[in-house]
Amino acid sequence: MDIFANHLLSWILFFPVLGAAALALISSRADKALRWTAIAASVVPLAITIYLWAVYQPSANALQFAFQEQADWFPAIHSSYHLGVDGISLVLVLLTTLLTPLALLASHSIKDHLKAYLILFMLLETGMLGVFVSLDLLLFFVFWEVGLIPMYFLINQWGGEKRNYASLKFILFTMGGSLGLLLAIQMIGAVTGTFDLVTLIQTWPALKQASLFGLPSETVKAIAFWAFVIAFAIKVPIWPFHTWLPDAHTEAPTAGSMILAGVLLKLGAYGFIRLVLPLFPAESNHYAIWLAVLAAASIVFGAFASAGQKDFKRLVAYSSINHMGFVILGVAVAARVGASQSLAASQDAAIAIDGAVLQMFSHGLSAAGMFFLVGVLYDQAHTRLLDRFGGLYAILPVYGSILMFTSMASLGLPGLSGFISEFMVVRGAWPEFTLITAVSMLGLLFTGVYVLKALKLVLQGPLNTSWKDHLRDIKAREIAVIAPLMILSLVIGFWPSWIVQVINQTVLAWF
Repeated sequence: MDIFANHLLSWILFFPVLGAAALALISSRADKALRWTAIAASVVPLAITIYLWAVYQPSANALQFAFQEQADWFPAIHSSYHLGVDGISLVLVLLTTLLTPLALLASHSIKDHLKAYLILFMLLETGMLGVFVSLDLLLFFVFWEVGLIPMYFLINQWGGEKRNYASLKFILFTMGGSLGLLLAIQMIGAVTGTFDLVTLIQTWPALKQASLFGLPSETVKAIAFWAFVIAFAIKVPIWPFHTWLPDAHTEAPTAGSMILAGVLLKLGAYGFIRLVLPLFPAESNHYAIWLAVLAAASIVFGAFASAGQKDFKRLVAYSSINHMGFVILGVAVAARVGASQSLAASQDAAIAIDGAVLQMFSHGLSAAGMFFLVGVLYDQAHTRLLDRFGGLYAILPVYGSILMFTSMASLGLPGLSGFISEFMVVRGAWPEFTLITAVSMLGLLFTGVYVLKALKLVLQGPLNTSWKDHLRDIKAREIAVIAPLMILSLVIGFWPSWIVQVINQTVLAWF
């Protein structure tokens, strides 16, 4: 029993790998056995995560992580297998373990090379979870890379017509950022003699005497800071590093888009919160206003670009840039306030970061739901062009109702989770970046424009009679995929305290 109770994070982290090994032993022709084995292997981490959530006890010490595990891994360079979670990472572990089985359920249209597809999904889940639970920088980087490779192959092998271009663009952008990230991590380890994140948070910001290759500590810190920022900015992505995202989303299979929007984009935002803010407080404070400007640009330009799209999936893809801009705006507020002695400023930062983390969770629900619904329609119509539809609510009333609900969640309608998270970010950002926040509200306006445009062109107006005998309403299996996302969005919209409290207890330990 101790091997389970004392290693809960390891079970969550590596159970998908065990699932991948089990899949490798099953015949490639046994489709049903392959699908149910993969789903079972993804449900077990979700069950353990729910248990962790139930027994989680926050600490008043920001450096005291829960469910810690530590063992020697690479002692020659002082790197260890160190895992742990706090209120921020636990929320994202829950999001990952929730979306993975739902994405697998949404993969019913995958027929070719199903075994390889499911194995890649299992490995992808382990990579994503590893980023959220790692407390060693080198281990963090290993899982960061593990999360990239499976997504590249998922796009390249099971994507759309331009999958080769989209997958190459995805890997070049993200690997380019990863090279700088690895360099920065190695520099930090060489200077300090450790990769342990808990130790580094206490020592690295105050380090003044160390040097590397004759470079003063200020230069080493500046290089590491910008390497971290660029790597995470590409991953979020923040404008103008966003150009890989629409192509990757558009060409990825439905389940791949669900995970890409729902979880993979959060790796970059998590990197800002977990690494950039605590390791580089002075640099973060100095450049906070420029980060806020880029966040506002992402919000506004993402909404503008989304409103101009004719492809339904591409419209949803650009909306992710818009929504993730609010996360970065919250991060910018925390960077601006830092260790301020002002009680009001600290409260603003806490509200903004609470909202940013909740926005990651809320966007994961709504974006995954939207990509799934686009995929349901595309599987039948074999087109995503908005002007090819029209009046479909008359023949798809259940699908139409679900699409309207999920679109309103993406819009940020009061009573749904997106409203709570975006309101908190704006409330926290307003006192610190009043003008920038006001400008970003233009993005909120155009969020309504692109959401209502999509609903009008797909569901409303006169029925395009060419679809009358070719489209069927959403199936029970498909409702089973979208229903948990809708329920959670509604529950958070009316009762956010169950998740905000977990986030806030960690954030308050910072400020």
